[in-house]
Amino acid sequence: MATDSWVNETLYADWGQRFLVKRELARVQSDFQDIMIFESTSHGRVMLLDGVTQITEADEFVYQEMLTHVPLLAHGDAKNVLIIGAGDGGVLRRVLQHQGVERAVMVEIDGEVIRLCKEFLPTIAGDAWTNPRADVIVGDGIDYVRRAPDASFDVIIVDSTDPIGVGEVLFTDEFYANCARILTERGLVVNQCGVPFMQADELRETSVRRAKFIPHVGAYVAAVPTYVGGFMTLGFAAKQAGLGQVPVETIRARAAAAGMLDQTKYWTPEIHAGAFNLPPYIAQHLPR
Repeated sequence: MATDSWVNETLYADWGQRFLVKRELARVQSDFQDIMIFESTSHGRVMLLDGVTQITEADEFVYQEMLTHVPLLAHGDAKNVLIIGAGDGGVLRRVLQHQGVERAVMVEIDGEVIRLCKEFLPTIAGDAWTNPRADVIVGDGIDYVRRAPDASFDVIIVDSTDPIGVGEVLFTDEFYANCARILTERGLVVNQCGVPFMQADELRETSVRRAKFIPHVGAYVAAVPTYVGGFMTLGFAAKQAGLGQVPVETIRARAAAAGMLDQTKYWTPEIHAGAFNLPPYIAQHLPR
């Protein structure tokens, strides 16, 4: 349906962004949230959940590449990867670009997000949905990590909404305790921690929670145009020290071995290493 109307994002009460809607493609109230997908005049197709921008075709590569390639290449030998959320399939697609990954389990609570993204945002996931190494589960990520066997995953990637509504339970002590339990000896977990210029509490409180159960806690940044307010932070918690300071040449060699060099539009070995060098206004919110 052609509209030529504006959609205002609702993330902040007193500041935000808006999109000129070229055509509304879907508007669904699922059991969990309001889902809207539309064709914009500037960013291609856009998905909002409960009025908050989740992904756009124009800049999804920034967030997806950094959320995926950084932890996998920091680890260096990830065989089993767990993805919580990420119903658009973009993280799953990029995990599967790493040839050494044997199994990628994706757990998304809202099946409507998967269905609508397959229909209206098919280029995000590509053929990841049918890859034999992928196990896509419509279910509760909290329950999945609660039941998963000890030491069953090398890397956990949490791509959730902010800690409100359906995403709130992915920021709890119980969740991080179970993440620590199901990670292997060198395992690590990453998750989005918001835009600290506007959401400092999210980074600070999430980091404190993770540090209770996983010893080496930090963060790295990505400049995602749609996530307004400056750098987006991605929380990084590892069982082994030093995984956030892997040398550039080691990262480059691992990327070549994984078969994913020259497949990126934002991530590079240099961007990877530099992303952990945080501005003081961000670094001050991490545990010391």
